[in-house]
Amino acid sequence: MSEVHKAISAHSSKQHEHIKAFMRLENMREMAIEEAVLKCKNDEPFTTELINEITGQMNQLAKKGIVPPRRLVSAEMVREYVSRM
Repeated sequence: MSEVHKAISAHSSKQHEHIKAFMRLENMREMAIEEAVLKCKNDEPFTTELINEITGQMNQLAKKGIVPPRRLVSAEMVREYVSRM
């Protein structure tokens, strides 16, 4: 295997790992959003802290240019979403 081929394979492998990590974080973020929405619907106290912690990790990966950034979520955004349901 040539050095160029090794370098391309390593780069491709690294990109694949970034995408896998992003997808794992995306699933965690969606679960955290669902939990906040459910609590909001039930008039229970909720926070967006975990959502935004995960979002921050996703945005660190996005800085590498492979995956898209995600918006931070405010409690007001959750309330507005629930009110439209």
